[in-house]
Amino acid sequence: MPITKSAIKKERVDKRRTLQNMAARGRVETTVKDAREKPGVETLKSMYSALDRAVKHNLIAKRRAARLKSRISKTLKK
Repeated sequence: MPITKSAIKKERVDKRRTLQNMAARGRVETTVKDAREKPGVETLKSMYSALDRAVKHNLIAKRRAARLKSRISKTLKK
């Protein structure tokens, strides 16, 4: 249990941020899954957007996002 006032506030903030981060990561996972299942211009566009947003907020690594984009855009070219 946090004792100091600042530790109590930090715990509240951490819980809120954890929920936001989990939701954002969930969006990334679902868009990547959709893009893999039915590749198309619109799904690819939404996946790029979700990945870029996740990178911007430091939820996933920049190189991981680039790797995912590359792999899925290759399937679209075929």
